[in-house]
Formats: sequence, structure tokens, C-alpha cells
Amino acid sequence: MRKFKMFLKNNKIWVIITVIVVVLVLLSIWGLSQLESFYRIMTLATIPVQLLLALVSAAAFVFMYMTFFTRNSFGNASKKKVKSDRIRISFKEVIGLENAKKEAMEVVHLIKDRKQVQKIGGKIIKGLILMGPPGCGKTLLAKAMATECGIPFLSMAGSEFVEMFVGVGASRIRSLFKQARDQAYAEGACMIFIDEIEVIGRGRKFNAFGGNEETNSTQNQLLVEMDGLESNASNVIVIAATNADENVLDKALLRPGRFDRKISITLPNLKEREKLFEFYLKKIKVSPDLKIDRLAKKAVYKSPADIENIVKEAALIATRKKKDIVDMKDIMEAMDRVDLGMETHLEMTPKELEMTAYHEAGHAVSLYMLHPTDDVFKVTIKSHQGSLGLVAHMPREELHSQEKSKLIADIMVSLAGYCAEKIKYNTTTIGVAADFTRAMNIANAMVWKVGMGESGYVGDYSSMPKEAMSQALKEKLNNETMSILNFCKDHVEKFLKNNWDAVEALVNRLLKDKELDFDDLEDVMDSVGKKKAQLQDSDKETIESKNIDKI
Repeated sequence: MRKFKMFLKNNKIWVIITVIVVVLVLLSIWGLSQLESFYRIMTLATIPVQLLLALVSAAAFVFMYMTFFTRNSFGNASKKKVKSDRIRISFKEVIGLENAKKEAMEVVHLIKDRKQVQKIGGKIIKGLILMGPPGCGKTLLAKAMATECGIPFLSMAGSEFVEMFVGVGASRIRSLFKQARDQAYAEGACMIFIDEIEVIGRGRKFNAFGGNEETNSTQNQLLVEMDGLESNASNVIVIAATNADENVLDKALLRPGRFDRKISITLPNLKEREKLFEFYLKKIKVSPDLKIDRLAKKAVYKSPADIENIVKEAALIATRKKKDIVDMKDIMEAMDRVDLGMETHLEMTPKELEMTAYHEAGHAVSLYMLHPTDDVFKVTIKSHQGSLGLVAHMPREELHSQEKSKLIADIMVSLAGYCAEKIKYNTTTIGVAADFTRAMNIANAMVWKVGMGESGYVGDYSSMPKEAMSQALKEKLNNETMSILNFCKDHVEKFLKNNWDAVEALVNRLLKDKELDFDDLEDVMDSVGKKKAQLQDSDKETIESKNIDKI
């Protein structure tokens, strides 16, 4: 009965038109029956011509209206509902979001038990915002929630509300929520999903003349519509997703009563990455000796979308090689292509190639033997994305904070390419520019931002206006920055001289093979008796010492 009432409500204009047409037809038939036969025949003969003219006029009007007044641009959020049984995404298919799934399931239970919640005087959740990096499954999680709840699902992106015409965004918000309320009335509840909410949900700005931006009116309408969901009969749940920081969004959007819950979605950990690789590798034919645990360790900080892309790329690589199955080498090559980009074939002179090899060998040897947290993923003297060569490294495990020893090691590795060139040729190339930039940024942040200098100054001085700082303080902080850089340069230069046999061995292998992965690098280091280790105890004491200027 409710569905029939909703049909009459949504189509009352057509119902009225149909009734009027039926009445007019009946009146026409009655009128014709009252005419004499001659006039009745003349009237019937002219009816086809009149109908044809009416159809041509109607077609011309519809064409003009569709061309100049609609184009799906003026206020219509023409989104058809998607029933939950058509989405068919279960929580089992949402892999790598275990913590987020637990919080989402709690929301699902509240929605499914909404009658019980309302019976005791509570209110169902009106708004839920999913926050996290791109490619982690926010949209997938929203669809799984709709499937689990068994309710219709309406989806739009934030950019679909933005147009050059004033008022269009607000009109589309009204149209979307009207559809959602109708579906909730018919089906018991409805879910709205707004992706990239930061497009219309940024902090509102007002100009000096009292006017406001178009996105302000769109956001205001969204706030009004969410406040209008107070009725227990509406049962409309709004889920939003964003890649932006929470501070970007307007405070009014996040206050209690609108988006009541926030679910933080993070990158998958080691066990979740193993499940992701296992899930996606089942879709292709793979070698039986493929080690999923090793792949998961090499995919630190990779999102579920990244892992899916790696598996797809590996399948394409195997196909190009005329293989029947995907093996470990194909997946490693796919990782290289995703992380490093396509190889750029450049013709380099033998001297240029050799200098590049020494530069990258300096990075690789210092990274392999000195760095406390990172491993060498790839060392190559093939050109990628504009660089003549590179050393790709990755942490052995997820790190959520960085110690001083790790930052010092980062600076040493960055300066090792410069030192290797200097030791071999007593000159350097412009290839050190990017290394210097990275090293100086780290050293500057250590002193100016996180209190890792030796002066005892604590605080984030980068947040202070430069004119509010004394010249003596700025000089002191800058001198400490240079002190860290000089210490790291001297230390890694001494280290490379003491281990120059490892540098030479790696250069010879690079000039021969052009590209080495971790296992190949480890073979080279073993051949000259070098072992993978963290910073030596003496190095740790030196780095953590408060007198690095004296080293």
C-alpha cells in the first residue's frame, strides 16, 4: 500500500493528465455522436492532420527544452536507486580493512536494529564519514554496508554538485535527498553515498562584501537536509568519503547530529597484505612456488588498489612473454613498473654510465650496511622518469614514527652518491642536486621542527614568523643544520673509503647487468665479505651523542 501511495505521490501530475485526457476523449466521442453524418465525417477526416501538427509542435518544444534548459545541468540529481541485492558486495570481499570493518559492522547493526533503537528513544545514525588514503576501499566498504543492511543505495561524487551556475549544487542536493526520502518511505531505509566530500565540504569562506562562494550554498543545503532527517520515518543514512585531512572539512559538517561517526581507514598491515595478494592471485594462474609472505613484505605502504594493480600488471607482463603462468619474476617486474615507472631508453657515454654507477653504488652500499630500518629494493643505472639511475628502498616493516638514528641514516644515504663521485673522480655531477635537497630538508626539519638539535632549543621554529625571531637565533639554528649535514657527509665519506671494495664490486656488477634487486645486491656484498647490519654500536652512540660537532 505504501508503494502505491508513493507512486501516486511521485506521479500525480501524470495521473491528473491521464484523467483529463480520458475525460476529453469521452466528451469528444459524445460530441461527435451528436453531429449530423456529413459534419461528423468531415471532423473525423481532419483529425489525423491535426494530430500530426500537434505531434510536430510537441517534438519541436521537447527538442528546444532538452537542448537549452536541461542537459542534466540544472538541479536534477538523476540518480536511480541501486537495490542492495544488485550490489552484492559482502564484508568478506572487503579485504585489508579489518579495524574499519569492525566499526562499520557496528553501524550496520544499529541500522538493522533501528526499530529497537527508536523504541527505547534513541536515534539511528544519520551520518558516517570514511577517512583515509586513496585506493583503500572506502567506496567498497560503503557498498558492503548497503548490501549487509539490505537497503537501496544512492551514490554521487562531490564534483557532480559543482557547476558554473549559481544554485545548481543546492538544487541537486535537494533532489538527491528527496529521492532518498521516497526510497526510505517505500523500502524502510535508504543510504546515500557522497564520494570526495571535501569538494563541497571544505571550510566555508565569505568575502568582504557579504557574498559567498557557490560551494557555500551547496554545503549549506547539505547541512539543512541532514538536519531535516530528524523524522524517524525518513531513515536516510548519509555516508561520505574523503582523502583529505579532517581539518579541511567545515566544522559544522562534523559536529554531532550530522556526521555522527568517523571511521579511519589505513593502509593494510603485513597480514592484511598477505590476504590481499592471496585474494587477487586466485584470479590468475600463478607458479606454485610463489611466496606470498615475501610479496607482502615487499609491498610495505601499498594500498589494496596498488596490490590489485601489481597483480594485473604481472599478468600482462607474463602474457607479453608468452607464458602460461605468472611467476615471482613477473610480479617483481610489475612492482618495478608501478613504483619506478617505465624505463626510458637513453644513450649515455661510457664515462657518464660509469659515473652514474659509482653514484648509485654509493647510495646502495651505505643503505645496505648503515640504514637501521630500510632495505634496498632495487638499484639500477637504467633511466626511469628522468633520472639516469636510482636506488629504490623500502622499510622492513610499517613505521609510524621516525627516530633520530633513522633520520641521520637517511641523510647519510642521500649524501653517499656525492661522496662516492668525489672519492673516485674528485668532482661531482648535477645529479647530486635532488640528493642535497632531500638531505637539507631532513636536517632542517630535525633542528627547526622537532628539537633534534644540540643547542637545547625545543619547539617548532618553522611556525614562527621570521621577523619575530632574532638574527642570533636564526644563525644558531642554521649552524646546527649545517653541523648535522657536515657530520653526515664526513661520516659516510669515511665509511665508503673503508668499504671501497664493496663499491667497486657493485659498480662492476651494475655495468654488466644494469639493474640489481636485493638478492643480487646481497650476493655482491657476500662476495666481498660485507654483511647486512644496522648501525654499529659506535655509530649509534655517535649519532645519539649531544656533541656531534666534535666528531
